Amino acid sequence: MSTWAGDVHGNLIAAGCGPGHWTHFLTQQGLIARGIDQVPEFIAHATNAFSTVDFAIEDLDSIDAGTNSVGGVLSWYSLIHNEPGAIQVPLREFSRVIKPGGTLLVGFFEGPAVEKFAHAITPAYRWPVDAISAELGRAGFDVVESHARKTAGQRPQAAVIARRQDAH
Repeated sequence: MSTWAGDVHGNLIAAGCGPGHWTHFLTQQGLIARGIDQVPEFIAHATNAFSTVDFAIEDLDSIDAGTNSVGGVLSWYSLIHNEPGAIQVPLREFSRVIKPGGTLLVGFFEGPAVEKFAHAITPAYRWPVDAISAELGRAGFDVVESHARKTAGQRPQAAVIARRQDAH
């Protein structure tokens, strides 16, 4: 994540920031980062734990930021609960707020097919890297790199870095 963060030029949004630790980490890297999440309890915890960082309750499908206004978006496991037919909504919103040439880092559970599985409070989805990459392309991004990791006893995980295309 720090390598990606070092290439972000401009403000950053941690979309679906949860308890705020990654947003805080990004500010510690010298970035101006704002964390957003739909869960009020997460935002309350994040604000309490990291009082110098900006956090807000927001929907990832409608981000309170101008078009082409940020250098990057971190979506670290924040899209895992989006149904495959609805994933374009937040991806297109990320594309709207990221300036051309800006980047998106998406973390997710990886699998051989797009499939639903039980996860904490609500179901989540596994995605093959190729499938999430195709969705990113449809939303106006070019995949820069991807990484997959399988650790014994854990769900396979992956991350994709994508760059916002110059024009839609």
